[in-house]
Amino acid sequence: MVMFDANPAGCISTWLRRQGLLDDWRWNILAECEERLIRVIPELEAYGLEYYQRLLDMAVLILDEDSS
Repeated sequence: MVMFDANPAGCISTWLRRQGLLDDWRWNILAECEERLIRVIPELEAYGLEYYQRLLDMAVLILDEDSS
């Protein structure tokens, strides 16, 4: 679960620091994390569910913003 946290959080942090810019390498990492989170979140119990859902929501917003 650490990588489900560290990778998207790092990409989101970089996106924020760069004022909405994300390089292709991090964009691809974030897209992979989005796919993994979508698969894993339904299996989580209440303890981590809310946190990982928020992480997924942020990833989706960034990917949607960056692809338009």
